[in-house]
Amino acid sequence: MSFWENFWDIFWWFFVVYAFFAFLYALFIVIADVFRDKDLNGWWKAVWIIFLAFVPFLTLLVYMVARGKGMAQRSMERARRDQAEADSYIRSVASASPTEEIAKAKALLDAGTITPDEFQRIKASVVTS
Repeated sequence: MSFWENFWDIFWWFFVVYAFFAFLYALFIVIADVFRDKDLNGWWKAVWIIFLAFVPFLTLLVYMVARGKGMAQRSMERARRDQAEADSYIRSVASASPTEEIAKAKALLDAGTITPDEFQRIKASVVTS
């Protein structure tokens, strides 16, 4: 057996492994999209899953052609929602504590930047929130 025969055997093996993992990735993406789609009723979800179980490759192709645009839109919406939730969480964690807010307001009051009435308003809003 020559080197080139082994090389092409190895190349073919890598190609088959790559294709298999690409197929699995696409399969899981489609399954996730089927269950994530709120516009698709339960019966249609069941039909897609049954076809994915028995005719997976053809069903993947048909699903991506028929519902690919919707997949992209749902994925982008999910990414936007996840980003908004992460941003909200970061803002809630990164905000100063009430004690820090009052201390900042007191420093502004001592520096003459704000009036005693403004200090009291800031203090009241921090304490009530």
